[in-house]
Amino acid sequence: MFAVLKTGGKQYRVQSGDMLRVEKLAADAGEKVQFNEILMLGGDAPVVGAPFVAGAAVQAEVIDQVKADKVISFIKRRRKHGSQRTRGHRQKLTLLRVTEILASGAEKTGVRAATGAVSGAAVTAAAAPKAAKKAAAPAKDTDDLKQLSGVGPALEKKLLEAGVTSFAQIAAWTEADVAAMDEKLSFKGRIEREGWIEQAKELTKG
Repeated sequence: MFAVLKTGGKQYRVQSGDMLRVEKLAADAGEKVQFNEILMLGGDAPVVGAPFVAGAAVQAEVIDQVKADKVISFIKRRRKHGSQRTRGHRQKLTLLRVTEILASGAEKTGVRAATGAVSGAAVTAAAAPKAAKKAAAPAKDTDDLKQLSGVGPALEKKLLEAGVTSFAQIAAWTEADVAAMDEKLSFKGRIEREGWIEQAKELTKG
């Protein structure tokens, strides 16, 4: 009997005793895991799932946590010499030995279901939107710089990134400060044209 199982977004055709490398699982060497997403059972009486075969499972023993080999990436450039390089990333994998294929009764075995391991990159990616939102939100003691003429959300963000958080700072700018800020904002002359310093002084008084 053979089975077609699904894990890590891929499908594998396995038989009892097969050695298998799959996307990293949250399991240690020596542990037994069970794959419950079985797409097909083959043999004398094949069964095709819709999408999975009810009650079927594949059990396996974790041999080791390994990494895939580095791969050579060849890049072909039009009218130029191609280039190749070894990619530094090595995918984390789990080495398994298939121990048993169950046609039914998977829910009664008590063997822990195989689940993917969340990588550090995934955790970082998931946390990134929250961190970006937090960073974009102005601090409690930050003035609403959009009150200045010509300042929208994008320009306000640039000002905050440059360390400008209050009207008092802008009101105290010198000619040297204005010149330096013109360079940072890439809007040369805007500060004087829009009269930010005068506006800031009035807003500070208010």
